[in-house]
Amino acid sequence: MPHTLNQVWIHAVWSTKLRLPLINRNMEEKIFEHVRKQLEDMGCRVSIINGMPNHIHCLFRLSTEKTIAEVMKQIKGSSSHFINQQKLIDKKFAWQSGYGVFSVSTSAIPIVHAYIKNQKNRGARNHGPGIRPRWMRDEPGISIPGGMDAG
Repeated sequence: MPHTLNQVWIHAVWSTKLRLPLINRNMEEKIFEHVRKQLEDMGCRVSIINGMPNHIHCLFRLSTEKTIAEVMKQIKGSSSHFINQQKLIDKKFAWQSGYGVFSVSTSAIPIVHAYIKNQKNRGARNHGPGIRPRWMRDEPGISIPGGMDAG
């Protein structure tokens, strides 16, 4: 097929090892920009990246040439290497194994974008293991693996 079209939007969430609060405001923009560049280099269109000291959220359109597993392996691996190479923290940095990915319908993109954008404003309010954001609660069968909350 000469032309391939996709509208597969992904909300990805991944955490620091042991969910330690290692990402501070002084380094997060460097990390987010690195992740954005990696995604764009793989042909993924990025809508937004944001997070908290112990996890990152990203909303992107999946490339037609990459699988979710390939994308997540690349962005987690390259960003941990970047953080260590740039010595952004004093000790060896690593991401927790695994990640959460959720497909996002075109109509829900603005809602998910706003949710990710407002991470800092929401702080730790209403979050804990197994707590899901309101926009996910109505979806039957959603289970967050490994106790990873989506907030």
